[in-house]
Amino acid sequence: MAQSDFLFRGELAELDPDVAELIRHETARQERALILIPSESTIPEAVREALMSAFHNIYAEGYPLDETRMMTQQEILNYNARLPEYRRFADKRYYKGTEYADVVEALARRRAAELFATPKLPAEKLFVNVQPLSGAPANSAIFTGLLTVGDPIMGLDLLQGGHLTHGSPVARSGKQYKAFSYGVDPETERLDYDTIRALALQNRPRLIIAGYTSYPFAPDWAAFRSIADEVGAYLMADVSHVAGLIIAGVYPSPVGIADIISFTTHKTLGGPRGAVLITHRADVASKVDRAVFPGEQGGPHVNQIAALAVALRLASTEQFRALQRQTVANAGRLAARLEARGLRIPYGGTDTHMVLVDCKSIVGPDGTPLSGDQAARILDLAGIVCNRNTIPGDPSALRASGIRIGTPWITQRGFRDAQIDRLGDIIADVLTACVPFSYTGRKRAEPRARIPFAVLESARRAVQDLADAAGIDTASGGADYPHVAPPVSDELGAYTLAIRDIGDVDPAAFLDTVLTSDVGALAPGESQPTALRAADGSLLAHGVLQRTGSGGWLLHAERGQTVANWLRALSDGFVLMDDGDPYAKAPGPVDVVLLGPSEVRIPRTAEAFADKVYAAGDGGPHASLQGAPLPAFLWTAPEAQPLQKTPLHGLHQALGAKMAAFAGYEMPLWYSSVSEEHAAVRKSAGIFDVTHMGVFDARGPAAESFLDMVTSNDVRALEVGQSHYTYLLDPDGVPIDDLMIYRLAADHFLIVVNSANNDQDWAWLNAVRDGAVVIDAARRNRRFGAGSRVELRDLRNPVHGADNRVDIALQGPNSKAILQAMTDDKGRAALGGLTWAGVTRVSLGGRDVIVSRTGYTGERIAY
Repeated sequence: MAQSDFLFRGELAELDPDVAELIRHETARQERALILIPSESTIPEAVREALMSAFHNIYAEGYPLDETRMMTQQEILNYNARLPEYRRFADKRYYKGTEYADVVEALARRRAAELFATPKLPAEKLFVNVQPLSGAPANSAIFTGLLTVGDPIMGLDLLQGGHLTHGSPVARSGKQYKAFSYGVDPETERLDYDTIRALALQNRPRLIIAGYTSYPFAPDWAAFRSIADEVGAYLMADVSHVAGLIIAGVYPSPVGIADIISFTTHKTLGGPRGAVLITHRADVASKVDRAVFPGEQGGPHVNQIAALAVALRLASTEQFRALQRQTVANAGRLAARLEARGLRIPYGGTDTHMVLVDCKSIVGPDGTPLSGDQAARILDLAGIVCNRNTIPGDPSALRASGIRIGTPWITQRGFRDAQIDRLGDIIADVLTACVPFSYTGRKRAEPRARIPFAVLESARRAVQDLADAAGIDTASGGADYPHVAPPVSDELGAYTLAIRDIGDVDPAAFLDTVLTSDVGALAPGESQPTALRAADGSLLAHGVLQRTGSGGWLLHAERGQTVANWLRALSDGFVLMDDGDPYAKAPGPVDVVLLGPSEVRIPRTAEAFADKVYAAGDGGPHASLQGAPLPAFLWTAPEAQPLQKTPLHGLHQALGAKMAAFAGYEMPLWYSSVSEEHAAVRKSAGIFDVTHMGVFDARGPAAESFLDMVTSNDVRALEVGQSHYTYLLDPDGVPIDDLMIYRLAADHFLIVVNSANNDQDWAWLNAVRDGAVVIDAARRNRRFGAGSRVELRDLRNPVHGADNRVDIALQGPNSKAILQAMTDDKGRAALGGLTWAGVTRVSLGGRDVIVSRTGYTGERIAY
């Protein structure tokens, strides 16, 4: 029979193979990694089954009848009573077709009430709302229901363990309400209730929030109740992280103490993503219910409520209680293990499911402490998933010096003492092996870190062993995870790898950094012997580099998996490429794909090692380079000469300028002082004769790598149309000159140097380009071997005809208008869009002119 409806039928893999593939990879990631995010857990298959049920298809704005709050689970599930009741009296919904939604929501509310009931407050006396879509909307509903915009509220400082919704200035709670934050004692790193009381008396908050996102100890609920009563405040308990622990009796319950309780359902509770509100006060319940709907959100996600009902049933079991007890025990043991390995544990430990680790005690050679961000990223590469987190004393959430780790997920996977001890050792091995350092940033130092490749691979092997031993019940069927290679083995056969670009990075630049051969010399269709070295300079593998006819790159190498992992690690940028220099890095990222066994014969020959400036491992103790030591660069300054004249000298004289000596040239003087000159320029515009400045250019396929070698900044980072200020340095790191580099095209750069150093700069650049002089005092045989692929030109030399260039500076607020008046529409648009340090080419008065927005006298409008 032919299909007569419009329903889509078929498996996900058939209807949307792309999303099916994404799910396969994510499922496999969760299997292969050890996830230590305290706010995550793996939900049972039964909960996921309810989550994708037909309840997903319906709207149910409103609530079930209030009478169902007083019913037992059996009474709620009595369809023969509930359905006639529904037909006769309806409900409080805005939609029909909600009779079963009423049952499942009432059931979820009752199950939550039973789990949180106390001897003094049985389930019948608790008011439960299971509709909030997640924790932040749940907390917002509390504020909406109980407060007026502008009311004072008080919660724990975000930097010391509070949550964004507890009054952080970047969140809605901090924007709509007058938030005051309490903190921990700076010595003990614990809550000081006397200080909290004094702050509350001073600010008289309308709402006090207790319960935290990274403070790892239970609060004293009674102490908070006393403070709230003294100042006339509501007490809110946000127990999102510890709801499962409370149910199991391993964390004190705020029920009957706090006026309102909120918690998410996907953390230690192990349910779907959602939230629950509980109160024992009918007046609070009615306000909060109206705040959830219609105040904060529309129709509830009934499928989520159904899944929550399943999770709450599971939470009533002894298996669940045993899970929570082991979760807390695992966190305490992990904290002790990490502390025994020399890592500081903020707050003095934990009595919950989470542990904080202070990373800043690990300090690099330049004094940079390990940041929480870098620690978390490196652990993630090892297969240990956690998050950066602030700890007491941190100045900003963006500069966190801690990491936060939790034990719910790994406990679900069966971790006990032995596995926790091994995990603690892996974490300590990784963190203590990190080498922190800083790059110079525009506003502040940018902390980074690298780790020895061997340590990272050892950690990955250990993590995989733990993950394999601790299986997880998922629907993946042991899915593969092809985008992360397994830890290395000692295979010696030849393998083929493809190295591909994924954006702006040329794989040739990456390969030239990590291989010992002269990569730039390869034309399409050619091959060359090469080798890879480890960070200590020892030989990692021989290989053959092939540039395909289409311009792609293949590497045929011994120990293919080892080589693939090494190249991927260098592309990621978190392993030491050179034991002697943590700052050394390869261009990236690139895509490295292990294609399979290779039939190419791999020679072990000295031809694989070029006399090149640098390759990965050059600074290691086992590195060796070919070639004899080079002579030092010698420069003798010329004897004093008569004052020279710039190309504009005749014009200056014709205009009546007073001439004076400056940098070996006769230059015009129009003002009595520099300050008078600058003041005049700032009112309108001034033109400066800087034609005495040296102007070179570098062109060719190796121009970028040449300039990147001889200057102090990262030339590879320059995009076409950008420039930067930099230095030429001698072999001992002493500046030869400061200069500006402008990128005119992918392989074409303009170089402006100081007039007094023009001849020395020109001699130095040519000597280095030709491989004729020492460029590294520690390794005197290093040389630039690609000189034939770099053309250097002195553009002030008349032999270059139309390419001749001299510098003129135009400064001041009217500069742009003057230039735009001299060009066409295309030129005016180019000049109008020119940002600081940008460079473009326009026609001015019929002449080909290169214009850069870089100042000569410090003006912000300057060309």
